[in-house]
Amino acid sequence: EWRHQIPVQIMKRCWREAKNIPPYPGPNRMRDCYCTVNLDQEEVFRTKIIEKSLCPFYGEDFYCEIPRSFRHLSFYIFDRDVFRRDSSIGKVAVKKEDLQKYHGKDTWFQLQPVSADSEVQGKVHLELRLSEVITDSGVIMLECQGLPIVNGQCDPYAAVSLLGPSRSEAKKTKVKRKTNNPQFEEVFYFEVTRPLSYTKRQFDVEEEDVDKLALRVDLWNASNLKFGDEFLGGVRVPLRALGQAGVHDAWYFLQPRENGGKTVKVEELGSLRLNIVYTEDHVFPSEHYTPLRDLLLQSANVGPVSASTAHILGEVCREKQEAAIPLVRLFLHYGKIVPFISAIAHAEVNRTQDPNTIFRGNSLTSKCIDETMKLAGMHYLQVTLKPIIDEICAEHKPCEIDPVKLKESENLETNRENLRHYVDRIFSVITTSGVRCPTVMCDIFFSLRESAATRFEVDQDVRYTAVSSFIFLRFFAPAILSPNLFHLRPHHPDPATSRTLTLISKTIQTLGSLAKSKSVSVFFCFQSRDQTRPRICIRRAQGRNRFGMKNFKKRWFRLTNHEFTYHKTKGEGALCSIPIENILAVERLEEESFKMKNMFQVIQPERALYIQANNCVEARDWIDILTKVSQCNRKRLSTYHPSAYLNGHWLCCKLSADAAPGCTPCTGGLPANIQLDVDGDRETERIYSLFSTYMTKLIKMQEACGSKSVYDGPEQEEYSSFVIDDPQETYKTLKLIVSAVQTLEQQHTKYKRDKFKKTKIGSQEHPIGDKSFQCYIRQQSESSTYSI
Repeated sequence: EWRHQIPVQIMKRCWREAKNIPPYPGPNRMRDCYCTVNLDQEEVFRTKIIEKSLCPFYGEDFYCEIPRSFRHLSFYIFDRDVFRRDSSIGKVAVKKEDLQKYHGKDTWFQLQPVSADSEVQGKVHLELRLSEVITDSGVIMLECQGLPIVNGQCDPYAAVSLLGPSRSEAKKTKVKRKTNNPQFEEVFYFEVTRPLSYTKRQFDVEEEDVDKLALRVDLWNASNLKFGDEFLGGVRVPLRALGQAGVHDAWYFLQPRENGGKTVKVEELGSLRLNIVYTEDHVFPSEHYTPLRDLLLQSANVGPVSASTAHILGEVCREKQEAAIPLVRLFLHYGKIVPFISAIAHAEVNRTQDPNTIFRGNSLTSKCIDETMKLAGMHYLQVTLKPIIDEICAEHKPCEIDPVKLKESENLETNRENLRHYVDRIFSVITTSGVRCPTVMCDIFFSLRESAATRFEVDQDVRYTAVSSFIFLRFFAPAILSPNLFHLRPHHPDPATSRTLTLISKTIQTLGSLAKSKSVSVFFCFQSRDQTRPRICIRRAQGRNRFGMKNFKKRWFRLTNHEFTYHKTKGEGALCSIPIENILAVERLEEESFKMKNMFQVIQPERALYIQANNCVEARDWIDILTKVSQCNRKRLSTYHPSAYLNGHWLCCKLSADAAPGCTPCTGGLPANIQLDVDGDRETERIYSLFSTYMTKLIKMQEACGSKSVYDGPEQEEYSSFVIDDPQETYKTLKLIVSAVQTLEQQHTKYKRDKFKKTKIGSQEHPIGDKSFQCYIRQQSESSTYSI
């Protein structure tokens, strides 16, 4: 039996810069701008504020897995004025289906005006019927899903009107309070005029004036503000959609209001340069990946390693990083990362002629080690650097040592002493942190040391610089430079602190490249202990007990490796402390419980704590980290209740006993070993996609193997970019890769064809949108013809 694929969406967004922002209408004219990234109307990330500029440069990266469906990926530019009020300047909205056009490309986008009439999301379910009573046409307003939350609340109602010559009648539903998924289920009737010659037998919808009419449904948020109700979106349905059956039942995407908003010249708003990387993988059941997965996992044992499947992937990809990310995650999952990196590192060292350039290029080896350190070393990085980084950001001591950049009130010697103090502190915590370095990193560093020492026996220092180049240059220094990207700080440092961190990072890089760092390198190569995992997070969240009043309040949450606490404000005593060993499960909470999005529950022996995160990405992060720190608890639950206990029963299973066992299996704790904290099938699918994308290079590499095998002479220029040590072995591997990729390609084609046949436009999964109404009409006519 064929099983459905699982779609996985990943988005990486790189902010570059903006230009030609309209000046502030005041004497200063400069603006303090920041950008946000939104899934539809939900903000999931924002950049730092660039002060006093009309052409701000950001240069920031944001990476996330997208945990839900969406229609638009939107980017807004805001201006922060002296009263700390934010006003929108413009936006860039990219439809989901258009993301692939901009994939991996630096693109300038014109900023579009931000209008309340155009900020829409969600979908509506309608049913239209042409009544047996000649003069009536019925509209059943059923439900909506995913409406935007405006100013923290959503109290929607619908206005239904019939559009046509001399028609202006409109009717309204009741207001549904505190929900963005309202269930209306109200019926409205409109009179439709017929010709006098009408008889039931002769009646044909296409020949009547019904096809000149259209139904308009607008969704509004009932506001208590003096500015009136807010527009949430609308749809326009031509009555010709009724067809011969006289019935139309479909879901529609809500659309912006026609001619809504102010008229603004687009060129007056400026433009934003973005680099958007968006991938959506459809993952098959595990058995479909067995041939390709086996080829990949054998890579460390293939001789030479350049003939292995994993190494070939690095050869054909445009960027080594493309190959490194899924390879590292796959090998971590199956516990084979150390032998694989050891094999490709040994081969690279043997090809290196100058010991001073060892591992300094963007090779597959260096990218794989970088990615391994990111995955395995994140908590270790936080334990080591976070306390001192927090101190630097809090103290704001000047450290500028460039005489040209010194302020009048600063002293060069004082600044130099401040910088020296911080560098000494950070260098000290790094050199004493070897006992906390993850085992997998220590094993890799030991392998690098041995390979370098064997290759360059005369140079006694290379065995140390080979390791310190990764520890300092590629691990600690980048984290010091951009602590927010490594979760060391919740926000971007201010310009002065950012300059201090830049100077510290450069100094640490210099120290790491010196031979005197050999003692550090040796320590990292041989020491290995279990790492502790403290993490301090600041979040605005809402919590409540399972029983009692519905009093959701904002609280400041703090997580360490011992307890999970919340406080009224940062720095105050804990209002509640939950020992990590008391966390029995951490699961999502269904939206129907409190009509609130992005909720999850921390289940304890006596009660559950209900929490709402700011957005879907943040909720996912909280669930992941809380699950990780509590995964070894002995009394973890195997089942849970996905909804709340309210009004004397569980909303999910309707059981009345508050201590009733869960009705749904837990999603499961993440294993303690990081090599299992990965979806192996998903990474194999990603690797298949890369091979499929670069199939022409695979074919060219096969030709290069044939050329090297037959001709004993200088390489042809078009083949010179490939590393081929054994043409015959490489050709055999390439043949197996091509076969496995083609088999998966056939399976994907079959799945897409079957899915297309089953796709029903107008269903809840595939609502009618901007361009799909004609497809709906065509699909309906084809199905009618077929049934006849």
